[in-house]
Amino acid sequence: MQLGVEDKNERCGNCRAEGVYFLTFVALLARRIVQTWLYAAQWRFNVSFEGFRLSAQIAANIKALGFETATPIQQKAIAPIMEGHDLIGLAQTGTGKTAAFVLPLLERLMKGPKRVVRGLIIAPTRELAEQINTVIRDLGRRTGIHSAAVYGGVGIGQQTTALRDGVEIVVACPGRLLDHMGRRTVDLSHVEYLVLDEADRLFDMGFMPDIRRILSRLPQRQTLLFSATMPNEIRRLTHDILKKPVTVEIALSTPVSSVTHALYPVSQPLKISLLLALLKRIDRDSVLIFTRTKHRAMRLADQLKEAHHDVACLQGDLSQTRRQSAMSGFRSGKHRILVATDIAARGIDVMTISHVINYDMPATVDAYTHRIGRTGRAAKTGDAFTFITPEDEGVIREIEKVLHCKLERRKLEGFNYTQIGLLRTQHAPAHHPAVPPHHATVTHRHTHT
Repeated sequence: MQLGVEDKNERCGNCRAEGVYFLTFVALLARRIVQTWLYAAQWRFNVSFEGFRLSAQIAANIKALGFETATPIQQKAIAPIMEGHDLIGLAQTGTGKTAAFVLPLLERLMKGPKRVVRGLIIAPTRELAEQINTVIRDLGRRTGIHSAAVYGGVGIGQQTTALRDGVEIVVACPGRLLDHMGRRTVDLSHVEYLVLDEADRLFDMGFMPDIRRILSRLPQRQTLLFSATMPNEIRRLTHDILKKPVTVEIALSTPVSSVTHALYPVSQPLKISLLLALLKRIDRDSVLIFTRTKHRAMRLADQLKEAHHDVACLQGDLSQTRRQSAMSGFRSGKHRILVATDIAARGIDVMTISHVINYDMPATVDAYTHRIGRTGRAAKTGDAFTFITPEDEGVIREIEKVLHCKLERRKLEGFNYTQIGLLRTQHAPAHHPAVPPHHATVTHRHTHT
């Protein structure tokens, strides 16, 4: 097996505590992360973790979790990190990049002073910060390494206590980390290792000024930067903060190969009708549907509920409690459909997502890559369906350039493309009879063993 974990949201800031709800969510999340790893598939090159000469404690933790071989990003990144090089890791979500930096970080921190912050990991969302912290705890058992996750949306008191008790690693969102720095409840003067995870998302969410403020307060250190894409602003940042970095690239900016892509041309008024018809035809587990705006996400979720679908909605205006409820319900299978905006869905890491449906075409190829990365994970197959209108052709051409192929255009057999869009979705129109599933032209998923 292999290690493979990764995985948006509002900016981290001060909020009233909702700790009980969050702890429940974290417990579910931790179990899901372990399940994700246990389902991870074998890669073409079966490189054993034994080749990295990790300490007995860390090697025992890897074995106890059932992992045997390293993923490509782990194969390429762990050795140069262990040797002390700065590093740029270009890899998508679901490739195992979290373990690629956590394992060497734990190994190096086992030597040297304890109970002072020597490793700092910065992540764009609270969900990703908590995932990384869980990975550190699972792989760092019996190593004497302690970690704390620092993010907004929950009370600051418990975080302050953890920092004062002493930890070697802090996993933080920029906003809350700056709060702690301003309160002098965290001491970063001993930081030896800095990791910027999902750097492109940090930039997209407007965190670059905060990142530069944090960096100005850090001593000389080894710096690791991981990103799925490399926009110009991130390139400039790497020139400013990394010294002779080793670059490790795994399928940069290319949607995962285990995903089948299909385009469904449709007029805007007919999208909801087509979606309802499509959901009846496909052989599916969990479905993630993306919209361009939070208002459309809310409206679409309401329409799906009226059509008697188990659906949750994830968008930036939700309170932390409602976000946690939506995500927990989707992870557990209570909600088989999740409607989300790009930013709100950034922290999702769910193994059972069989389909991603772009209700609205993403604005860029990078956004398409991030969306599609939610399915087809850990060598499972997935389907990516995109509803397109004539104005989307420009983005489609760019996606096809990246994929080096022309995407299939499909029509749903039996669907009335001339009808007027439904105003209310709970009643199917009389002139749109249901079509038996075997008449559909949708490609069904296949289970691989």
